[in-house]
Amino acid sequence: METKTKIFGQHDEATIKQIETCVAAGGERGVLCADGHKGYAQPIGGVVAYKDKISLSGVGFDIACGNLAIRTDATYAQVAPKIGTIMDDVVRDISFGIGRRSKMRIDHELFEDAAWKLAPLQQLKATAREQLGTVGGGNHYVDIFADEANRIWVGVHFGSRGFGHKTATYFLRAAGGKDGMDVPPTIVDERSEIGRDYLAGMHLAGRYAYAGREAVARHVVRGILGAQIIEEIHNHHNFAWREEHGGEKFWVVRKGATPAFPGQKAFVGGSMGDDAVIIEGVDSPVAREALFSTVHGAGRIMSRTAAKGRFVKVGNKRIRQDGLVRHDEMMKWVAEKGVALRGGDLDEAPQAYRRLPDVLAAHAGTIRILHTLRPLGVAMAGRDIVDPYKD
Repeated sequence: METKTKIFGQHDEATIKQIETCVAAGGERGVLCADGHKGYAQPIGGVVAYKDKISLSGVGFDIACGNLAIRTDATYAQVAPKIGTIMDDVVRDISFGIGRRSKMRIDHELFEDAAWKLAPLQQLKATAREQLGTVGGGNHYVDIFADEANRIWVGVHFGSRGFGHKTATYFLRAAGGKDGMDVPPTIVDERSEIGRDYLAGMHLAGRYAYAGREAVARHVVRGILGAQIIEEIHNHHNFAWREEHGGEKFWVVRKGATPAFPGQKAFVGGSMGDDAVIIEGVDSPVAREALFSTVHGAGRIMSRTAAKGRFVKVGNKRIRQDGLVRHDEMMKWVAEKGVALRGGDLDEAPQAYRRLPDVLAAHAGTIRILHTLRPLGVAMAGRDIVDPYKD
């Protein structure tokens, strides 16, 4: 029997079973990218194409999470000697963590969008205004890079914050979705009332995420580096797109997977102590099998709890049980790479991730690497932050 799922790289049985379950539940075709691992109902790195349906759990809780990279006119020689001060300025000016208000006042035309009139979105507008321009926690970051020509890039990764999370939660509940990872995907018909309203909310969350990433990254370029913008490369990786493949129209739902159509550029990060890349999609038979999709990062090889440890109850006390990554090992890796780190915790340590060159190699023939970016500075939420809005 011909399989409907194209798999890149090596995966455990649970992740493969999860993407196959999603396709069997109404999908026409599926893809599992090489950075894939289990997610809520659909794996991170999973792509499913539907004829006339939308998978709410496929898009997930962090609607429109994505990456933006800006190439600047600044050089390594100008930035590297003061990278510590620059990263101090980043965490001074930009809010990391949950429930934070933006330190920047951002007015944007997206707040005039008619979708705000939808009942579930009306009550979220005020908080969304306050949070626009916040980065959040988990694997969300603001990074400074230098490329092979010693040009400076600013890269950011985050999504639609509490607005997207609460929008997703509302529609998942309204559609009867079940909580947990090992549950069937929550799928709605695009022509149903809930389908139409969800798509309006999803697209609004997409505008919101784009606006937030642009505000943060442009402030770092202009307000902190004092540089000019030469090029911007911007993509969602948690979204549903209406696309044509093989002469047929589909809703293509990507969770932690980057669109990579021929000539389309994307920014893909590694971990806090690894290189990132700028890639471009190419046309080939295997790229078409991939529904012109690729990785969004290096991909986890251990869960957050496995990396970081957990609290266990012993008698009347809660004792922290160590995880697989030690703090000194994380800091040694980052120091050897010469990265100025602000924030971060063991669940985001390089040891918790695959190596990006390996996952990119698994997608050979679907993408080309245009630039390799080595990190100079990394800013993330600190170890005391727990973020329900991360992807």
